[in-house]
Amino acid sequence: MGEKSSGVRTLKMAQADSPKPRSRRLPDWFRTSLPSGEQQKIFLDTKASVKDNMLHTVCEEARCPNIHDCWSSGDATFMIAGQECTRGCRFCAVGTIKRPPPLDVEEPKHLAQAVASMPLRHAVITVVNRDDLADSGAQHYKDCIDEVAKTTPNVTLELLCSDLAGDVQALELLLKDSPLSVFAHNVECVPRLDKTVRDHRASFEQSLMILREAKRIRPDIFTKTSIMVGLGETDEEIVQAMELCAQAGVDLITLGQYLAPSSKHLAVDRFPEPELYDQWGKAAIDMGFLGVASGPLVRSSFKAGYLYRKLHDKNNTEVIPEAFVMVNPNQDNQPTRLKTHN
Repeated sequence: MGEKSSGVRTLKMAQADSPKPRSRRLPDWFRTSLPSGEQQKIFLDTKASVKDNMLHTVCEEARCPNIHDCWSSGDATFMIAGQECTRGCRFCAVGTIKRPPPLDVEEPKHLAQAVASMPLRHAVITVVNRDDLADSGAQHYKDCIDEVAKTTPNVTLELLCSDLAGDVQALELLLKDSPLSVFAHNVECVPRLDKTVRDHRASFEQSLMILREAKRIRPDIFTKTSIMVGLGETDEEIVQAMELCAQAGVDLITLGQYLAPSSKHLAVDRFPEPELYDQWGKAAIDMGFLGVASGPLVRSSFKAGYLYRKLHDKNNTEVIPEAFVMVNPNQDNQPTRLKTHN
């Protein structure tokens, strides 16, 4: 996936769903604060590790507004299996290629070394779609996860996975004996907008199927999904999409504002005010989700470790800027299949 530079391996680290802002003026609530004290030290240590290991970060290149808060919390997101995707979703900043280069067999080792070099508590490993591979990359993803877990067993791991082309056998291969704490796959948008927003090989129903099967295969692992807002959906459609995810047994959900990576991507349709995100967050808990993060700045992998840690410690005092974050007060810290709503 990476390039060799002066004998040092380069890895691409991605902050999911954090593209450059468009030239149009953003609302006042898109503001972030810089870390201070111990959080500033953690951020600077992480930044130094990135530089020393010559890591390539989309977090920096995309000028992500969350980079300080995310890195200072000890969370980071790494993208594996290539720098380009075999799909061409109209919201995504990642490049598209029909025939990507072969997988890097050394990537699991280099990824593990990178995670070990950084002061992390929670690492998200995200992937590009690899429709060119028979297993959609499942074995490679598994190898990367296992190597990181072996090298840094104290770092909790979350996989933000592709839909594996709907291949349940590949999903079973990936999840068997996996040390993952969270399996995430994003439905991205409401069902009506699938053909407008996503590649023709992706769909809301296929994504739900993968999430449903992941919970069946590994009921001990938290499942998670994310919905972007501002793509042309209605408020009612957001609630309906959340209900479908709850019915599929998804444990965790995040909702955040879509920002167009460039003028060639889908334009932003609207900027709902933070109060509406609060309403959606409360609705998520009422639906039975174990945890929710909902707010304009929320991204599927932004401070992902916080939501996981909150599930295990309700007294956790970390915050996500301008976001409604809550865990279900009735959950017992163990992921369980949710009841299907009638």
